[in-house]
Amino acid sequence: MNSNEIRQAFLDFFASKQHKTVSSAPMVIKDDPTLMFTNAGMNQFKDIFLGNTPIKYKRIANSQKCLRVSGKHNDLEEVGHDTYHHTMFEMLGNWSFGDYFKKDAINWAWELLTDVFKLPQDRLYASVFEGSVDDKLGRDDEAAELWAKFLPAEQIINGNKKDNFWEMGDTGPCGPCSEIHVDLRSDEERKIVAGRDLVNKDHPQVIEIWNLVFMQYNRKADSSLEALPHQHVDTGMGFERLCMAMQGKTSNYDTDVFQPIIQTIAKMSAKEYGKDEEIDIALRVIADHIRTIAFAITDGQLPSNNKAGYVIRRILRRAVRYGYTFLGFKEPFMHRLIPVLIEVMGKHFPELIKQQNLIEKVVMEEENSFLRTLENGIRLLDQIIDKTKSEDYKVVSGKVAFELYDTYGFPLDLTELILKENDLVINRKEFNEEMEAQKNRSRSATSVDTGDWIEILKDDVEEFVGYDYLTTEVRITRYRKISSKDKDQYQMVFNITPFYGESGGQVGDTGYIEANGEKISIVDTKKEHGLIVHFAKELPKDPTVVFKAVVSESKRTLIANNHTATHLMHHALREVLGEHVEQKGSLVNADHLRFDFSHFQKLTEEEIAKVEEIVNAKIRENIFIEIKNNIPMTEAVNLGAMALFGEKYGDLVRVIKFNDSVELCGGTHVNATGQIGYFKITSESAIAAGVRRIEAITAVKAEQFINDKLNTLKEIERIFKSNQNLIKNITDLMNENSGLKKDLDGFVKDRLKIVKNDLKGNISVTNDVNIIAESIAVASAGDIKDIAFQLKGEVDNLVFISGADLDGKANITIMFSDNLVKEYDLNAGAIIREVAKEIKGGGGGQPFFASAGGKDPQGLEKAIEVAKKMVLHKIEA
Repeated sequence: MNSNEIRQAFLDFFASKQHKTVSSAPMVIKDDPTLMFTNAGMNQFKDIFLGNTPIKYKRIANSQKCLRVSGKHNDLEEVGHDTYHHTMFEMLGNWSFGDYFKKDAINWAWELLTDVFKLPQDRLYASVFEGSVDDKLGRDDEAAELWAKFLPAEQIINGNKKDNFWEMGDTGPCGPCSEIHVDLRSDEERKIVAGRDLVNKDHPQVIEIWNLVFMQYNRKADSSLEALPHQHVDTGMGFERLCMAMQGKTSNYDTDVFQPIIQTIAKMSAKEYGKDEEIDIALRVIADHIRTIAFAITDGQLPSNNKAGYVIRRILRRAVRYGYTFLGFKEPFMHRLIPVLIEVMGKHFPELIKQQNLIEKVVMEEENSFLRTLENGIRLLDQIIDKTKSEDYKVVSGKVAFELYDTYGFPLDLTELILKENDLVINRKEFNEEMEAQKNRSRSATSVDTGDWIEILKDDVEEFVGYDYLTTEVRITRYRKISSKDKDQYQMVFNITPFYGESGGQVGDTGYIEANGEKISIVDTKKEHGLIVHFAKELPKDPTVVFKAVVSESKRTLIANNHTATHLMHHALREVLGEHVEQKGSLVNADHLRFDFSHFQKLTEEEIAKVEEIVNAKIRENIFIEIKNNIPMTEAVNLGAMALFGEKYGDLVRVIKFNDSVELCGGTHVNATGQIGYFKITSESAIAAGVRRIEAITAVKAEQFINDKLNTLKEIERIFKSNQNLIKNITDLMNENSGLKKDLDGFVKDRLKIVKNDLKGNISVTNDVNIIAESIAVASAGDIKDIAFQLKGEVDNLVFISGADLDGKANITIMFSDNLVKEYDLNAGAIIREVAKEIKGGGGGQPFFASAGGKDPQGLEKAIEVAKKMVLHKIEA
């Protein structure tokens, strides 16, 4: 079977076992503060495991896009160096939510692997949980007995807690698991060493292929276990590993999942796969990473400098670096791999096809940017190498290497490679200390201690009533304490709530709850694992009573204005720019709106004006909202609503309609567009290749904006004492100013010419070297530099040392003719660093030119004198 057939066979098998086939969730996670990326197939079902969401389908099967490059699950450094680790991979899974358990999970796993996929039974091994004294758990004899029906005893292995007890995190649902391993070695190798002796020993051909997790417990904050109310099955099978086993390969990268991409890179670089280990690693790294980058972009995550965006940028730069160093790519190349990736995976993931243009443009821009970074880094590194060698050192400071890495994005391994070519090494201890210090700063900045939920009231479903009510009576069903940066907060869940939880770009509501004369402020509201969580700085004295919950109406109204204006603007952008415009991100709060969208060039002033005109016309029409709640997704699409890539929708959705503007949206909106008042775009910019950003304001903020502009205009009229022909008056003033500036520049040039000629008249000569060393009266450091370079062109064998008092700040400049630098081993940079002490400052530069600034002009004469002595010492020696 090819890879597409293998994936389909898995899904068809479980469909025959009454499993509902669902699509992959986005790889980038939106509503889970503990995760940036989907790192396991179970992530999208966490709400069910936690009991926060009712069970809709008891049996589910899917293929989930996963990414493991951060946190507990981080495979990045192994990728490409071995045969089976990846950043992005597919996880095939079947799930039971309170339905079947160990017996059916194991029986069906065996049936699929041996009857459908025809994997040799004597090459399969099953591991079972051996138990844990700490957790007071015995061996999973139930699973062992079930496996004994299919496998001989020597193919059933006890596994420790690390390998055979699966946990979602430090707290939460968990349970014993049974891993299935396959031995892909040759018969000759298997005769020498038994496969059971290599299970979980990191052997590249004896690998875990499927993990059957039996969710039985909940891990509490104190590490104790309690039984879950329902038992669940959560399985995950590595798709790429399955393809390797099915296609008779010994490396995931030799399957049809990767080979078309690898061969394309090899052809582009004129290399051959399988001949050189360094080249092979580079080819594998790039083939792996391009998948991650492409899928992240389709899921709405653009490369950036923070959080999830930084991870994607780092992966992309890692791939470019391998291409640069080992394959000779000095120009962008990764964007050219998208067509072959689509050939391999586009059938099952059609979002790749739809987003192809955007992916290629974003990747190409990132490549260009990083190649410039590499060039800058190499230039800086050359200077470091020269300095290190000139001081007769062999070790480069780890702090310097870390600055290259941290400030300039220059990879450590590339730094080490270039240094090795120059017989130098990095002080890795210093580098690691700097890295650890940065991590500690990051950890302390983000460290959060989260307590267990304390349940007050049993309530299976939390209901949101905030579309219709801003005030209602509520009861707290559970709460917990969270601590960060020595600051405590409380999170509360209500049985019903009028507070909107942050999602879909809209910020969360604020307000208060009140009972028995006590008022508790709600400072934020977020969605987490299907719950609406309310944040407060304190907990009510009695959390069991009935509270009056009140949402801040003024803030909600402003948010609604901006959210509806975002919908109207989205529709207007498609009308003005074309149907290719699609939302790529948004932020809606009380102050303004921000909207990111696909478009490949800067908007013109005319286009911006047209968008504003359309939106404001819709506002004046006072269009009433039409809301369709809980309608099937297919019906919503038929109404014209667009589904956004990177968002996970249920079978039933909410549609917001303002005439021709139709969108899937769970946010809050105005009842009629006239409430918005006025709409004004304040900025338009690029945030990535093919993605633009508009920021805009409405209502009171828009009025303030217009009034501020009018007040500015009135002030200009006051200055000119006229409200007639203002543009002509300003233009005339600018022209007059330009003329005066030219006159002033002429005066300055004449003045500098006089200063220069005076200096030439004061030259002293030592050993045929012409020396100028004195203070001058000029207006800027640029003037000194200008004089220095003019003199260098007019006077042979020149030593120029000059200082100036620039508005109370000292400046000193040194310049040498090039021939003197070589003949007398003069170094202006070294001298300037020494004499800068006299003016209580610092500076640097090149051997032939350097300058320094300081805060003590009184030391200028001494500095010039010291510099002159240092030069004379060299030329008189």
